[in-house]
Amino acid sequence: MSVIGIDFGNESCYVAVAKAGGIETIANDYSLRATPACVAFVGRNRVLGVAAKNQQVTNMNNTIGNFKGLLGRKFNDPYVQDELRTLPYRTEALSDGGIGIRVNYLDEEHVFTPEQITAMLFTKLKDDAFKELKTQINDCVVTVPSYFTNAQRHALLDAANISGLNVLRLMNETTATALSYGFYKQDLPASEEKPRNVIFVDCGHASLQVSACAFHKGSLKMLASCSDAVGGRDFDLVLATHFNKEFQTKYKIDASSKKRAFLRLMAEVEKLKKNMSANSTKLPLNIECFMNEIDVHSSMQRSEMEELSSHLFGRIESTMRKLLADSKLTAEEIHSVEIVGGSSRIPAIKQLIEQIFGKSASTTLNQDEAVSRGAALQCAIMSPAMRVRDFTCTDVQAYPVLISWTDADGAHEMKVFDQYHASPFTRLLTVHRKEPLTINLHYEPNSAPYPDVFIGSYHLKGIKPDTNGEPQEVKVKVRINHNGIVTILSATMYERKESEEPASPTPATNGDQPKSGDATQNSASPQGDESSKVGEPMDIQEKDKKKKVTTKQVELTIDSKTHGFVHADLSKFFEEEMKMIANDRQEKERIDARNALEEQVYEVREKVQEDGTLHAYIDPQDAAEICRELEETENWLYEEGESCEKGVYKARLEKMRAKIEPVRNRCEEYSGQEQAFIELGHAVQQTLKAVEQFRAKDPRYEHLTETEMINITEAAQKAQKWYEEARSKLVIVRKTEDPPIKLADIRHETQTLTTCTNSVLNRPKPKPQTPPADQNQQNSSAGTGNNSAGQDSQQKTTGGDNQDSNTQKQTTEDSMDVE
Repeated sequence: MSVIGIDFGNESCYVAVAKAGGIETIANDYSLRATPACVAFVGRNRVLGVAAKNQQVTNMNNTIGNFKGLLGRKFNDPYVQDELRTLPYRTEALSDGGIGIRVNYLDEEHVFTPEQITAMLFTKLKDDAFKELKTQINDCVVTVPSYFTNAQRHALLDAANISGLNVLRLMNETTATALSYGFYKQDLPASEEKPRNVIFVDCGHASLQVSACAFHKGSLKMLASCSDAVGGRDFDLVLATHFNKEFQTKYKIDASSKKRAFLRLMAEVEKLKKNMSANSTKLPLNIECFMNEIDVHSSMQRSEMEELSSHLFGRIESTMRKLLADSKLTAEEIHSVEIVGGSSRIPAIKQLIEQIFGKSASTTLNQDEAVSRGAALQCAIMSPAMRVRDFTCTDVQAYPVLISWTDADGAHEMKVFDQYHASPFTRLLTVHRKEPLTINLHYEPNSAPYPDVFIGSYHLKGIKPDTNGEPQEVKVKVRINHNGIVTILSATMYERKESEEPASPTPATNGDQPKSGDATQNSASPQGDESSKVGEPMDIQEKDKKKKVTTKQVELTIDSKTHGFVHADLSKFFEEEMKMIANDRQEKERIDARNALEEQVYEVREKVQEDGTLHAYIDPQDAAEICRELEETENWLYEEGESCEKGVYKARLEKMRAKIEPVRNRCEEYSGQEQAFIELGHAVQQTLKAVEQFRAKDPRYEHLTETEMINITEAAQKAQKWYEEARSKLVIVRKTEDPPIKLADIRHETQTLTTCTNSVLNRPKPKPQTPPADQNQQNSSAGTGNNSAGQDSQQKTTGGDNQDSNTQKQTTEDSMDVE
């Protein structure tokens, strides 16, 4: 099992994985770490990631991008309407007020929600991670902008559920960046010391996020976070608008009138913007056949770009100053300023950082991958499958949250969480009611960049008065969970009952035995209680002892109305996604089968032509027939065979292979026979050479017998005869006919002769015999008595041994002659 962190960006996504060796960013099927956040529909196929981005200009109506900002929003949202003006694909309002994206898929019109499009992208990221890691992907942490509201976070969780991902946590991008920075720092101050305060500036494609974080050893605490919807695409739009006005005057063409032309212009000015970040000189802009077959040319310098974008830099500056005020930090208390995000490379932004925070921008972190790496670290910390050093992250709630309700006394409202309140956090509220209650949660007006401040409505059922008709105590848990979602977690009613029976040491409960969760009311209750108090007269205490007060906790049923899909819709969308995944797989197999047939047509045609490798081995009439079939198949592929099923392509491919395979086999036979005959002749020569060396008393073969030499000589002569007969048979055969001698036959003869020869020539020599032990002792004692006598004795002994050996050898030869 592997745990991954997903940085879901507006323009591109990154996936990091936690491994034993550390954190690694995964490459996609194009060997790129950045996967464009694009989903395209081409005929019967879905195209995701890099492939979708590459065909955006040619298929702009069915290529969906920049959909991150549409999550969790309504169609009539002013922000959405501003976004839709720049998007090339078709959108419409759904029956529930949501956003529908209309595309042509499977030759039909389909309408998808932004959540479904996001789920398709997650499916691609999940598949890339599976291919890279070769293991099942279950748990993940997905990052979200810190300014995302409840509705947007619910939408992102729904998208992950549709794709089959188990999200352990939705983590703010600013917090993920801080975790990526602090986790490996070994010099952080201890918990009792002053914290290290670091500012993080994340300027991406569509948004700016500036945050302040306090670090201690093993923990981090977010102090504040400010954001604005200004990013790299806004600079691109400023440049594109400038050049479009110039081209209107210079070339009399208006790129804004054609979406495809404006897309090309946006792509070119993005490249120019990146080049200007590294060069202060004037840089050219050239686009060939831009509109009406007109080539356009222009140029710009960095100073001109900064002047055109001065209003954007003003928004960035105000966001940074707001963060400085909200965090209550002075320039002296700031340790460093870290920058991440692609647009933070713009030199003017770095100058603003130094001007406002008094610190030069630091690039300790990988500006593109820091967020995904922090998410992978958090996933590893939370997953039971990984063992990681614990690191505590305390996040903040971006917007103040209010709670409201209505009763007989009128409408009531109170603040539950202030801005930058610690998260996750649970707050316990106590109310006294004797009838069901509806509680509403919403953001403080004008605090969130969202026209609808509604969070959720929660109806608490089952509240009733006590036996005396008085209101009962109800405790409501309001929680900011680890996903940054505000909700009412539970509601408990403390039901009190009084009885006239004497008090028993064992408190009574609803059942016969005490149950966990039951509680006895104490004097700390806001309403007070009727338990005895110190200083009361004894007769009153005696009277109270006769009354038994029991308290039972009753979990109330909550009917909630909040953002996100209901379970039925989620199940429906999940089934649709699984069907589309299965269709993608089938379509890939169908296209692969079609490509294989097309490749076979071109390959065979090239080889059977006059200068092809198969031309000499095929009869001219057969070659002409095969060429006719190839031409017919090619025409069929580009006409009625364009959209056939996989089985049709496979059948045609097998039919074509059945005709060309005999020719290929014939080519392989004739091409390999010459080398095979050479190897057979070499084996014969080597065998006969070994026999000659045996006759010449070569010491290597002195242990072999005459019979063995005769056997391998006969085997070599037999192979030589077969060699000559086979050669003579092949001389009279044309190459367009099947050879009478197969390549396997030649190799079999070679192998037979080689095996026979090696079994004889490679037989090891027998080991020399060792003299008896008593004879060795005798020679040793004689040597110690008289050295010269010992030498004579040794020579005699040796001579005797040689004589015995010769005698034994002669006896063996005589016995062989007799046999």
